[in-house]
Amino acid sequence: MIRIGSRGSQLALWQANHIADALRGAGQEVSIEIIRTTGDQMQSVTFAQVGSKGMFTKEIEEALAEDRIDLAVHSLKDLPTELPAGFSIAAIPPRVDPRDALVSVDYAHFTDLPSGAQVGTSSLRRQAQLRATRPDLEYVEFRGNVDTRLRKLAEGQVQAVVLASAGLERLGKTEWIRERFDADLVCPAAGQGALAIECRSNDTRTHEVVRFLDDSGTRFAVTAERAALNALGGGCQVPIGVYCTQERSSYRIRGAVAQPDGNLVLRAEAHGENANALGTQLAEALLGMGAAEILASVGTAR
Repeated sequence: MIRIGSRGSQLALWQANHIADALRGAGQEVSIEIIRTTGDQMQSVTFAQVGSKGMFTKEIEEALAEDRIDLAVHSLKDLPTELPAGFSIAAIPPRVDPRDALVSVDYAHFTDLPSGAQVGTSSLRRQAQLRATRPDLEYVEFRGNVDTRLRKLAEGQVQAVVLASAGLERLGKTEWIRERFDADLVCPAAGQGALAIECRSNDTRTHEVVRFLDDSGTRFAVTAERAALNALGGGCQVPIGVYCTQERSSYRIRGAVAQPDGNLVLRAEAHGENANALGTQLAEALLGMGAAEILASVGTAR
């Protein structure tokens, strides 16, 4: 029996069941254990107040360490760039669309929103990049699962919401998407759209069982993205976007570091064929442009 640990949100359970179905298709018996994390328990406060490091993973990793589960399924963007000793990412399945999406009842495009319109997003990364384009909008802290955010939108609490395309795709809610932001306008979070299967490093049996789920192209891209994020000294709730794509036989990585008020967005890109070196090269370019000063201003100095 392969025991999967998962958060209890609708999206997290979809992800856990997606992996469970693949494992069952390979002849494995699978069970899912729901684990409530710090991030789930503190829905009424902002990410900045909670402190983002491990907020969606700590309790799940404790269950792994205590051998109550065999593997955890995470949204990769929620996973710290440096895992605690004893854990490793055993598989990274093929990624889905990593872009951010505009969701609105009345407006088809971001440019259509009237001045002063309220846009719901809990992500400082999204807020900062969007403010650079539309400083005339009001950006509202917006937490809760996908259904909760869509309900608040339908009730008119805000005029638009920005969500990950991947989550809407996985939940079959793409009809809500009005626009997918180009990565040169809103650079996605490192690892967005990808799943990570985390195991105990010494659990060779589980590593072998999930090996077939690993996608080499996705692993390269997210490894480069996480290398850049780590070199910048950032986590999942800082104004840093990183996005790596394959272009013929090489890879292109783009990055953005933004002041929270949107008055300055640093952007850089690099090309290469070694994931860790590529991510480090991008980070060095951004640091050379002044990224450290921006990150220090939001408490994420290296």
